Amino acid sequence: MRRFALIASAALLAFASTAQARDTPVHQSLQELLNSQTAKDAGIDGSVRFYLAGQKVNVLQRMGEDVTNKKTNAANKSDEEACRWVALSALKALQDGAKSRGANAVVDIVSYYKKNEFKSTTDYECYAGAILAGVALKGTYAKVK
Repeated sequence: MRRFALIASAALLAFASTAQARDTPVHQSLQELLNSQTAKDAGIDGSVRFYLAGQKVNVLQRMGEDVTNKKTNAANKSDEEACRWVALSALKALQDGAKSRGANAVVDIVSYYKKNEFKSTTDYECYAGAILAGVALKGTYAKVK
């Protein structure tokens, strides 16, 4: 009986570590997220504009670079839902950073999960797991026209 308990415990530990190890990349539209009611409800107020790397923007002044790295509970949420929620948290941090520096935009935004850059003119990258979802964004605070 003791041997069975040991085998069962080992199997549960192996399953738990496998379940927690999932780190699935999810790509979603930044503009769609910014235009959503959820973004407004989360405090993304439109006072700071967000431009992904490669998007056309007339930069008047660059005001320093910053990186956000946010995580959220992904349990009982779809990957897409968890990723939207954590991306809003990352964008809110960039918005607050821009306001504190007198910037009206964050430009050249790239996803920067585990210091690996993902560049897209339309999408941000999130990594979703069984327990957590994470978004890291790197961008430059700026004054734009």
